Amino acid sequence: MGAVNLHHHDSKANNAVLSVLDDTRLFRQLAYINGKWVAGNKDTAVVNPADDKVLGYVTDLKKSQIDNAVNAANRAFPAWRALSAEQRAERLMAWNDLILENKEDLSKLMVLEQGKTLNEARGEIDYGASFIRWFAEEARRAYGETMPSHIPNAQLATLREPIGVAALITPWNFPNAMITRKAAAALAIGCTVIVKPANETPFSALALAELAERAGIPAGVFNMVTGDPEMISAVLCNADAVKALSFTGSTRVGKILLEQCASTVKKCSMELGGNAPFIVLPDMDIKEAAKAAVDAKFQTSGQDCLAANRIFVPRDKYAEFTDAFANEMQSLRVGNGMNATTDIGPLINRKAVEKAQMLVDDALEKGATMIAGNQKKASGKNFFHPVMLTNVTPDMAVYREENFCPVAGVLPYDNLDDLLIAANDTEYGLAAYVYGHDIRDIWKLMRGLEFGMVSVNSVKMTGHPIPFGGMKQSGLGREGSRHGFDEYSEIKYYCLGGLDTASGC
Repeated sequence: MGAVNLHHHDSKANNAVLSVLDDTRLFRQLAYINGKWVAGNKDTAVVNPADDKVLGYVTDLKKSQIDNAVNAANRAFPAWRALSAEQRAERLMAWNDLILENKEDLSKLMVLEQGKTLNEARGEIDYGASFIRWFAEEARRAYGETMPSHIPNAQLATLREPIGVAALITPWNFPNAMITRKAAAALAIGCTVIVKPANETPFSALALAELAERAGIPAGVFNMVTGDPEMISAVLCNADAVKALSFTGSTRVGKILLEQCASTVKKCSMELGGNAPFIVLPDMDIKEAAKAAVDAKFQTSGQDCLAANRIFVPRDKYAEFTDAFANEMQSLRVGNGMNATTDIGPLINRKAVEKAQMLVDDALEKGATMIAGNQKKASGKNFFHPVMLTNVTPDMAVYREENFCPVAGVLPYDNLDDLLIAANDTEYGLAAYVYGHDIRDIWKLMRGLEFGMVSVNSVKMTGHPIPFGGMKQSGLGREGSRHGFDEYSEIKYYCLGGLDTASGC
């Protein structure tokens, strides 16, 4: 099967999808390569995690078709990089505008395949679009620098060059924003891209490709490939023409991709796992802290690399906090994300539910206490009611691992020195939360926490102007902010000699 311009398997599409969309053309089931919608040799069903009903079928590409995508992106690179920053920005802003115009359709499509609530999905569409506008504008300020010359009769300076073809491998928990955060930076600086979205949530990604095509982004500049993740990532990692790889996902998979990229010495940026501490300082109002901790823990049903995993509370406030946390947590309503009253949607699949239950069982076997979390109330096999565990200890999986589910562990601490040791006792270093008012304590933690991002008295910490990224095994590089261009560009130095009679350099 080759390139086609018609919808693929429309007859197989669940009418439940088409019935909620104002623009049914946004529901795409083909890959997008070199400006054409392309079918592979088989299809994979995509299901709604709320009820496990089939939403549609996404095409699985062959290896030769991934090679075609690499070649198309490589051929398109010279013309795209030759455009001025303003010309690229015009295309990106058209894409941004179309995304916002279709916000409701994109949000509903996301709820159907990912499970998050409609309000969370709407927020993600706005969040994702913000990166496109940011990098479209920031490309005009991709400055170089001049340096005082140590060489007679020469001028020394640098400029920023786009690196070439960039491969972007994105996760299912933020199926819109993780694409735009990467692609906007790469496209704005002059790279061409190949996106590999998660198999669980391809339709949100393919809708972005549809809108990119409408926005006039040229053929070959923005490509989207679907199918077997191991095969596709191996092709992208080993292709000489691919100069950069950006991945968001687990630390385990990130390490594999780094090894695969070594043979071609690619520039790699990795946003990997997290194990965020949420620290309540002694002077913090407990009810306020408990509400914030619930918000930080259960966003995106806990399926968030920034979600609070380990909650540290002063020992003399521990009982008061756990009571307040339990009350806040039990008020959360679990259900289908399409329902306006839902706070927590389903987990992405049954495997995620089993992982959540394993964390709870392991903790209980090792002495933890479960305060709330009766799973008999679950309205479907992919739903998991939020759980709070007390008496958590470092030997428990819920303490050591990235939970990625609505399971919270709460621990007491006695002093800030011991707290810092405990908070840093993890291979991860993505994000941390601190709640309190004493600036001396706050500053001690700000400097002492081995995490790339520290948020004080605010659950919300991300956005287009900030450098998103972690330390230790939570990743490499930064996304967003002016630093986001670093992952898709090289600094070229030049020495302009012979400006007088000397030979210069």
